[in-house]
Amino acid sequence: MKFAVFSVSLPEWTPEEAVKNLAELGYDGVEWRIADDPPRATPGFWQGNRCTFPLSSFVEDAPHIRALTDAAGLAIPAIASYVQAADVENVERVFRGAAALGAPMARIQVPRYDGQTGYVELWERARRDYEEVARLARAQGVKALVEIHHETIVPSANATRRFLDGFDPDSVGAIYDPGNMVWEGHEQYRLGLETLGPYLAHVHAKNSAWRQTGRRADGSLAWQAEWASLNAGIVDLRDLFATLRTVGYDSWISVEDFTTEPPLSERVRDNLRYLRRSLAS
Repeated sequence: MKFAVFSVSLPEWTPEEAVKNLAELGYDGVEWRIADDPPRATPGFWQGNRCTFPLSSFVEDAPHIRALTDAAGLAIPAIASYVQAADVENVERVFRGAAALGAPMARIQVPRYDGQTGYVELWERARRDYEEVARLARAQGVKALVEIHHETIVPSANATRRFLDGFDPDSVGAIYDPGNMVWEGHEQYRLGLETLGPYLAHVHAKNSAWRQTGRRADGSLAWQAEWASLNAGIVDLRDLFATLRTVGYDSWISVEDFTTEPPLSERVRDNLRYLRRSLAS
């Protein structure tokens, strides 16, 4: 398996700093964050993230991004956009940029589920939208990725497989994200991975844990999920890696770490050490 970092995890570094540091540490690749995210005085994961390339100029910037990444000896396993499947113009922009980078896959999102719009309505609309996504992906020679994510219409591997059923696995696939499934949608790793079958295309290494937050009015305990470091959450990466091997997955693991301690440089270094130990064991 090969290890990359999703650049959303590197909000304090510029892309130039990121490729230099990742290459020196021994990572194999970088999964670039693509979003129109204006700079802020204090960078954050989702706002003011310095390790981000703009969506609006992605196609034009692609030669520079590719040269920067290639010069560091890093690969680009996937592109992570925040574009919704219904946004056809930007879906096509993402795929054109990814193709120009030589990146084989790009994330295209499906709707969140908040109970305001009926689930069946959201599902059927998103399936129709993804038919066009698949067509555009095929035209550019890129695979569209649906990420398993809490608070969306695909919070589990089974929901994601049901959503993708009938699509060509050469054009669409799934990002398996065990950290997201701590919040919602957890299934045994092997059950979920076998369910995804040919649609298993990419894996995020992320961890989460549940924290007791107090008591409800009736006296019962209240809990809240929160992000955790790779070695301090509910996800057992050793078990996950062993199961990935069992189902025949031997491709990219991309780190997505939303913790803030220790400092970023130490966090990125320690994560790679832990990933390697987990894989070896």
